[in-house]
Amino acid sequence: MTQSLGTRDCYGDVLVKLGQQNPNIVVLDADLSCSTRTEKFAKAFPERFFNIGIAEQDMIATAAGLAASGKIAFVSTFAVFATGRAWDQIRQSLCYSMQNVKVVATHSGVTVGEDSATHQANEDIALMRSLPNMSIVVPADGIETEKAIEYLVNNEKCPVYVRLSRGKSPVIFDSQYRFQKGKAVLLEDGSDATVIAIGTMVSRAMQAQQMLKKEGISVRILNMSTVKPIDQGAILAAAQETGAIVTAEEHSVIGGLGSAVAEVISEQCPVLLKRIGLNDCFGISGDAEKLLTHYGLTAEAIVKAVKEIIARKRKA
Repeated sequence: MTQSLGTRDCYGDVLVKLGQQNPNIVVLDADLSCSTRTEKFAKAFPERFFNIGIAEQDMIATAAGLAASGKIAFVSTFAVFATGRAWDQIRQSLCYSMQNVKVVATHSGVTVGEDSATHQANEDIALMRSLPNMSIVVPADGIETEKAIEYLVNNEKCPVYVRLSRGKSPVIFDSQYRFQKGKAVLLEDGSDATVIAIGTMVSRAMQAQQMLKKEGISVRILNMSTVKPIDQGAILAAAQETGAIVTAEEHSVIGGLGSAVAEVISEQCPVLLKRIGLNDCFGISGDAEKLLTHYGLTAEAIVKAVKEIIARKRKA
């Protein structure tokens, strides 16, 4: 994991590639195309790009209309605006109406950094999880972003929320990787505990796995890039075979990945669970990496959580 790519950069690139292949793809943005990288599509296909301006609700409603006419619509802005300002339109015009609109939001989580709490979306997964007919994808790196967008264009005709970050992430996958919605990816196998991670935390989970391996602790790593519908089979197998689970997400522990995993195991296979994420708080302004450390979203924090939960398992 030496090379790094920006998920939003890869999103912009794959949009252009898919736009060349499919004339039905249209892209809408809310005056942030430079930041979301949809400007690449705008330059390549100006007749199929629509800058709606600072009017996220209108953007979603317009995209729904385009989808109803047979277009494959992509809408992009920052995650906090996409899910917060336009929640009602997403609920009514996309999910209730089952329109083929892909809401691809960038700048999620505390790694938005200096833009502070007003722009750091740490509740967006929870908001989207609550909506019927909405799927949620959180790619772990740039390659998975490209593969996921390609998959969604070719295989899905329902609304999907894709959560991307601001900064660059270590490359985990290669060009042969195939994304499958609803399927977790086993990155490392192990028997003592399982770490289930999404997005920016996947690379940190893999770092933690290597640190624990040196101490003789065997940890399974699952990339749960589809948060909804979540891979219940992979979660239950981890619960049964390792007996302890740690979840890691750059999101609130309320309503996100940790909550989704807890819902599965509490009903079907209760085991010890530790959730790593923001503990019911807003973010603050600061350097992205320093904020991850401040909120305990690090490989070291995962190592600590794994050791604690294994110790609890042995006492049980």
